[in-house]
Amino acid sequence: MDVAIVGIGIHPFGRTPARSGLQQGAYAARLALQDAGVQWKDMQFAFGGSASAGSADALVNELGLTGIPFINVANGCATGGSSLISAYNAIKSGEYDIGLVAGFDKHERGAFNADPKALGIGNWYGEVGMMMTTQFFAMKIQKYMHDYGISNDTLAKVAEKSFINGSKNPNAWRTEPIGVEEIKHSMMVNDPLTKFMFCSPSEGGVALILCRGDKARQFTDSPVYLKAATLKSRRFGSFEVFAPSQALEQVDGPTVDASRAAFEMAGAGPEDMDVMQLQDTEVGAEIMHMAENGFCEHGEQEQLINAGATHIGGSMPVNTDGGCIANGEPIGASGLRQVYENVVQLRGHGGERQVPGDPRLAYTHVYGAPGISAVTILQK
Repeated sequence: MDVAIVGIGIHPFGRTPARSGLQQGAYAARLALQDAGVQWKDMQFAFGGSASAGSADALVNELGLTGIPFINVANGCATGGSSLISAYNAIKSGEYDIGLVAGFDKHERGAFNADPKALGIGNWYGEVGMMMTTQFFAMKIQKYMHDYGISNDTLAKVAEKSFINGSKNPNAWRTEPIGVEEIKHSMMVNDPLTKFMFCSPSEGGVALILCRGDKARQFTDSPVYLKAATLKSRRFGSFEVFAPSQALEQVDGPTVDASRAAFEMAGAGPEDMDVMQLQDTEVGAEIMHMAENGFCEHGEQEQLINAGATHIGGSMPVNTDGGCIANGEPIGASGLRQVYENVVQLRGHGGERQVPGDPRLAYTHVYGAPGISAVTILQK
């Protein structure tokens, strides 16, 4: 049985002092219901997540007390992807015909402040500074740049592309382009990553309406089908966020495993994807994830980026809405934002950021601590 996305809604990302995170999630949910031409009372189930703005199931207080089973999901930056996969499986099982997925958040300013003990690590891990994810990502991309010859200019070009795309997205937080030189010479956070090479914790909400594929055209003339939805966690030997050690023999991370499983499920390959949204907590993540998701070989990224391949009009458009770099990262909503963007692209509604050539297959990838990856493949 196919599963289709028949409604989408988004609350603009960034900072919205006048609305709580919960209200931003409800705003997105109402738009998604309207887009599908249904009402909240028609929903048979819901999944959702929020890291800093309360329990997602509190959305029923905003939308209506209908007795609906609403399950909270928490899986780091992969929360949105995990919520979507949970809903996908609920419909795929035959238990439900239609339901809602929602994610929202409202984070404080500044870097995320995780607790080592909550992740099964001793206090020493925080005392040496490794709980600061900015430091971990800087270390990881430093090694990658050394191993594969990636330059600082390439890091800056990834951010520049993200800000260009964000300037074409009315729902983005950062809507002004920023040039390579300004990005390179902005405040150093953790070498080699400067201020404009990182995303920031932010606010926003996204909601999707999913239903059985054979009922999709009851709700929309432009259904988008989930051809694959996979989730993998880390294996021994992969070096991930909040890993307390690095094995002598390394293995591929969860992104590689989730990607391979998704391509197999969809019966497609990386070369078939027309548009892709890849986790870009910082610019190094986007670069590494290009290869880990199978879109190029390790070390080929610099040539592809210099050639403009990852731009909207390029051969492999990446993060067409500006990604996390331009949108920020409200944890509960971030993975669903990727799916929202791909539905927009497959419907042909991207406006200035629309990928040319009538895209038919779209790919999303999220990565979360302490080593979880979720991938979807959408087809119109």
